[in-house]
Amino acid sequence: MLSDEVSSALWTLHSGWLGAELAHQWRRHLQEQVDWQQPTVQVYGRRHPVPRLTTFLAEEGLRYRYSGTVHNGEGWPLWFRPLLDRVNEACDVRFNGCLLNLYRNGDDRMGWHADDEPEIDQQCPIASLSLGGSRDFVLRERAALKRKVSLQLSDGDLLVMHPGCQQRWMHSLPTRRRVLSTRINLTFRCFQSA
Repeated sequence: MLSDEVSSALWTLHSGWLGAELAHQWRRHLQEQVDWQQPTVQVYGRRHPVPRLTTFLAEEGLRYRYSGTVHNGEGWPLWFRPLLDRVNEACDVRFNGCLLNLYRNGDDRMGWHADDEPEIDQQCPIASLSLGGSRDFVLRERAALKRKVSLQLSDGDLLVMHPGCQQRWMHSLPTRRRVLSTRINLTFRCFQSA
């Protein structure tokens, strides 16, 4: 194994999985190639701009909906395939969609949620690749809300959330005012066929 590993029954963290040089190259490439957007989401009947930039890459025709936002797959860009193939091989899965989030600094965040939308195949893992600045990724057990686990995700880390994780745990990326660096997160998922 090329990276340090931290495991639980429902997730595995591969520290430094991508390696510093490749992580830097992919981060730069994604910043240049991706059309980053700031969509609005509907929460409790009100629309808000998401506190980060985002985009969706996926097989053509694939749709992903959450909080009033709809993403449509337009086919995998050729430049993205080498990274997709590498993540597929590491997880022994064929992911068909990837949500990308760009956290500009520590003010950008992701609230408590689980990736448990009906279109996501819960029999498959979800792989989360971090590029750039380190951030805390906090998991909270649904049955015991006070039970939390905090993982620091750093440049090149690959977090694999195994089947069952989304049903038993929620996760968030909280605000960290002292963080000034940019972080890109790629969340690879298997979506149900339409």
